[in-house]
Amino acid sequence: MSAELPPHRTKVASFVAGARPRTLPAAIVPVAVGTGVAQAGGHLVWSRSAAALVVALAIQIGTNYANDYSDGIRGTDAGRVGPLRLVASGVVPARQVKAAAWLSYLLAGVAGLWLAIVTTPYLIPIGAACLAAGWLYTGGPRPYGYAGLGEVFVFVFFGLVAVVGTAYVSLLHITGLALAAAIPVGLLAVDLLVVNNLRDMDTDARSGKRTLAVRLGDGRTRNLYEACLAITFGAVIGIAVSRHLAAIACLALVFAAGPVKMLRRGAKGRNLIRVLSMTGRLQLVLGILLAIGIAL
Repeated sequence: MSAELPPHRTKVASFVAGARPRTLPAAIVPVAVGTGVAQAGGHLVWSRSAAALVVALAIQIGTNYANDYSDGIRGTDAGRVGPLRLVASGVVPARQVKAAAWLSYLLAGVAGLWLAIVTTPYLIPIGAACLAAGWLYTGGPRPYGYAGLGEVFVFVFFGLVAVVGTAYVSLLHITGLALAAAIPVGLLAVDLLVVNNLRDMDTDARSGKRTLAVRLGDGRTRNLYEACLAITFGAVIGIAVSRHLAAIACLALVFAAGPVKMLRRGAKGRNLIRVLSMTGRLQLVLGILLAIGIAL
């Protein structure tokens, strides 16, 4: 007979689940690719890339807690499938989830401030915009995630800002390679959100959350996923014209077949959780291969 976990162990496990570890490749990949760009530029500073990783992970985790808090108090998370919702389930008090979000943002702010001190103060307003984007996705009086703008912000902040920013803190200038590399990274992050919102489309519609999936409908949302994938691999081929070894990222096509097949067969509900996991794996594999190819 198994013994019950002590209450503090249960709460720790709940906070770990609430951080949504499976979403963390969305923070790791852009930093890895930006680091590869810095290496290609001949001036990689590892300590700055490490700080950029802390910033990215802390913002991702903080945003996951912030979304849990904001959706929970609004009642949007009621009846959803997928990962544990701390507030909606009542496992953790809302004020503690909110505090976890702001503690994560504080850690991101400290690491970001150090980067600004050793590079340029212009990183401070950019970092503030990143934190605001994380909180206002589902928080505040007019959350942009409820207006169908989530995918745009994900592409900007998990693609352009994260990749270009990571490369910048080492190189101290913006390169065309960094901008190009941000495109596939940002689009795969968009696909994660596309699947997430497809899974929650019915409950979001009932609660008044007008995500892009709700606005487009089921079929066009699935088409959007494939379009993002097609542009992703097209961008990789474009990068390989000048950085030939970047073509090894095309090997990740093997990992794209599974989620595409499931979406075309009409996967719904809990089956989309598997698609989400497969998309995260695709993102991680492609990102690592792209980072290595660019760096070499």
